[in-house]
Amino acid sequence: MAFSGLTSKAEEARLLRFPSTNGSEIVFSYAGDLYKVAMTGGVAKRLTSHVGYEMFPRYSPDGKTIAFTGQYDGNTEVFTIPADGGEPLRLTYTATNARDDLGDRMGPNNIVMGWTVDGQQVVYRNRIGSGFEGRLYLVSKEGGLSDVIPLPEGGFCSYSPDGKKLAYNRVMREFRTWKYYRGGMADDVWIYDAEKKTVENITNNDAQDIFPMWVGEEIYFASDRDRTMNIFVYNTRTKETAKVTNFSDYDVKFPSTN
Repeated sequence: MAFSGLTSKAEEARLLRFPSTNGSEIVFSYAGDLYKVAMTGGVAKRLTSHVGYEMFPRYSPDGKTIAFTGQYDGNTEVFTIPADGGEPLRLTYTATNARDDLGDRMGPNNIVMGWTVDGQQVVYRNRIGSGFEGRLYLVSKEGGLSDVIPLPEGGFCSYSPDGKKLAYNRVMREFRTWKYYRGGMADDVWIYDAEKKTVENITNNDAQDIFPMWVGEEIYFASDRDRTMNIFVYNTRTKETAKVTNFSDYDVKFPSTN
C-alpha cells in the first residue's frame, strides 16, 4: 500500500503527491509531471513532460495503462498513457468550471478515481457546481461519451472485486483545512449496490472517513477518528472495523492499493 509523504526519503523529495500502485511499482505526481518507481525503490522514471499539470494517476487492473487527470488546454480532463509512458490519449471533453483549480477548497475538476474491475472504463469525479458537490462518471478507455453513475453525489470510490458494488464518499473535502472537523459535512464511507439500488453507511462516524479501497471482503479507508489520519479496515462479512496503521506525527493522505 502506498501513502503520500510517508517514506523514509520524504525529507529529500517534498513535492511527491498522489501515489498509486499496481503492486510492483508506484506512479506519482512530482512538480506537475508523472513519474514511476519500483516498490523496492530506485531511480524514478519520468512518464510525462507536457507543460500542463498531471495528477491523480491510477493504474488499470492489468497494470498496463495509467489514467490520470491533466490540465492541458485550460480545462481539466481525463487522459491515459501506457504504463511505460507515451502520448496521452484524451478521454473526456467537459465544460469549464470557474473554480477548477488544484488549490480550490473542493480540488480540481474530473479527478480520476480509478477503473472498473474489467479495465474497460475509467471512473472520475466531475464537479457540478462551485460548492462541494460532485458526481461520479464512467468513460471508456478509448474515450467517448461518459455515463453517470446513478448517485446524487460522489467522491473517492472503489469497486468490489465482482464489480457489483461501489464503496464511495459523498462529500469532497480532501482539499480543505478543516482538521478535526466533526460537523455535518464530515464524510462517511457508503456502499452502493447497483442491483438492489440501495446505499448503506458502513462507517457512520462523526470523524472524516475517506478514500475507500475495496480488497477482497475488506474495505480499507483513512479516518481521523483518533485525531491523526490513519488507515482503518471494515470487514464486509463480520461488519467489524479495526485500525491498521498507528502514525502519530503526520496524517495519511491519498492512500492507494493495487
